[in-house]
Amino acid sequence: MTLQERKEDEVRRLLDGAHPLVPADLAPRAAERGRRVLARRRVLHVLLWALLLAGLTAALVAAALWWPDPQPLQTTPLVYW
Repeated sequence: MTLQERKEDEVRRLLDGAHPLVPADLAPRAAERGRRVLARRRVLHVLLWALLLAGLTAALVAAALWWPDPQPLQTTPLVYW
């Protein structure tokens, strides 16, 4: 008997046996849990985007403050006659 046949036999035995009863409130509980998971995920995404935006803003402000000013030229440009 191959591994595939043993797995199929095990599945057949599980399906031929008595099936457990499903709780009556399973669907509403699952829907509520799904809503909570989606709400947490949405909050996490908003927080991560806000953190990214704050970091980008801080980097731009730091770059603007610390950007070196152009130094004046120390030599005069050559004049061609």
